[in-house]
Amino acid sequence: MANHLSALKRARQTEKRTARNRANTSRLRGALRELREIIAKGDKAAAEQTYRTTVSALDKAIDPDRTSRTGSSSSRCLHVRTDTQ
Repeated sequence: MANHLSALKRARQTEKRTARNRANTSRLRGALRELREIIAKGDKAAAEQTYRTTVSALDKAIDPDRTSRTGSSSSRCLHVRTDTQ
């Protein structure tokens, strides 16, 4: 356990940050799963709406590189699979 005031504050901040990051990551995984399922069904309108909410979850994700990589591949997948069906 931390003894100094600054170390106690850092411990409190770390707990809050960890909880927020865990919630964002969980929300992101759920949004990506939902997007993949809707794309597989071939419903273009629902897929585009879900893509918007997924991008919002991606923007709150921890790693910017993962955000751009996942967003790009999701967009490609959305346009390729829904246009051909």
